[in-house]
Amino acid sequence: MTRSEFAKRRKRLMQSMGADSIAILPTALERVRSRDTEYHYRADSDFYYLTGFPEPEAVAVLIPGRAHGEFLLFCREKDAEMETWHGRRAGLDGAMEQYGADDAFPITDIDEILPGLLENKERVYYTMGAHQDFDRRVMDWINTLRKKSRAGVHTPGEFVSLDHLLHDMRLYKSAAEAAVMRKAAKITAQAHLRAMRACKPGVREYQLEAEILHEFMSHGARFAAYNSIVGGGANGCILHYTENSDELKNGDLVLIDAGCEYDYYAADITRTFPVNGKFSPEQRALYDIVLEANYAAIEQVQPGNHWNQPHEAAVKVLTQGLVKLGLLKGRVSQLIKDQAYRQFYMHRTGHWLGMDVHDVGEYKVGEEWRVLEPGMVLTIEPGLYISPAKGVAKKWHNIGIRIEDDVLVTRTGHEVLTRDALKDADAIEEWMEGGE
Repeated sequence: MTRSEFAKRRKRLMQSMGADSIAILPTALERVRSRDTEYHYRADSDFYYLTGFPEPEAVAVLIPGRAHGEFLLFCREKDAEMETWHGRRAGLDGAMEQYGADDAFPITDIDEILPGLLENKERVYYTMGAHQDFDRRVMDWINTLRKKSRAGVHTPGEFVSLDHLLHDMRLYKSAAEAAVMRKAAKITAQAHLRAMRACKPGVREYQLEAEILHEFMSHGARFAAYNSIVGGGANGCILHYTENSDELKNGDLVLIDAGCEYDYYAADITRTFPVNGKFSPEQRALYDIVLEANYAAIEQVQPGNHWNQPHEAAVKVLTQGLVKLGLLKGRVSQLIKDQAYRQFYMHRTGHWLGMDVHDVGEYKVGEEWRVLEPGMVLTIEPGLYISPAKGVAKKWHNIGIRIEDDVLVTRTGHEVLTRDALKDADAIEEWMEGGE
């Protein structure tokens, strides 16, 4: 993402904020994994969306119309000794030269400087609750100003959640963002194809995960966007299974839900395939229903349609299929009304996708489902999960299937970003046999 892209975002946000306002965005904290070992650091998505600044211990401040610069960045100073131990820092000069800040200050000086920036502002855009320690510091700065009220210092009288403006911005992807998401989807599709080729009875779930991660990193995606799910057999019926420790068995299916993060944007693909390369009749019957639901839901991703229409389309196909196979009994319309399908399909058909795998953005506006518009990206992920239960024939037991794609809403319809990941059953079998 270019500096100009981040600058456009800041400009657009400040135009929405209006005069006499200030926005404060701290980045994410570093997190301890165990004792003195930390998790790999990733900047807060909202903070990074506006700054492109990847380092910890940083706070962005936006002040529309400020004569001495509208974009201020508090960050760590250059420190030769610390950089020898822990890596390079941009420092104050780098914050301006590399990341476009109009001015930069040491993060250690924020308590002295920021109260002055709040003076005589009418409203503060800040998201309370995300960083409790920082919340207290913000209130300390406000209280510092209140003590100066007799000296004529005006204290901001209105706090506005920054989410209200920023998350609506993030919901609509620019051309540059869409390009990055295409790349993330392409890398992830290649990883799923690699896992299919590597799969055979006796391989452990984590070994397929390793194949996926290797493909991610080989193409510039240093990390997964979320903990990968590799569930064989009954594990495929656990929606958020992440142990990935069991041996894959002949005759079972394996469900893989995995996506890379590329340049801070997530892909999210699920594919399900037979461990031995051949679907059994029961597996194929259920798989074809889920695939039909996937196609039907994707067809509803059109500008002007509302958010719930893909889900409604998927539910109808899944319910019809379950009735046809005898797993549900009754009239399809009544079964849908009674949500009888939830025994086998207990989640919704998708979510927003972007910098976070479950990305920001409201699903309803007021009491109405949100209308799909160009630039939005969502997942389409119908599934069926047949756990052992009374009245369910044994031949269906422990078959878990999900087929998930990433879909961009366009001006004329949609674009399936994950189209390179095979999902037709015959094509999967041919690929696993070594075909092209």
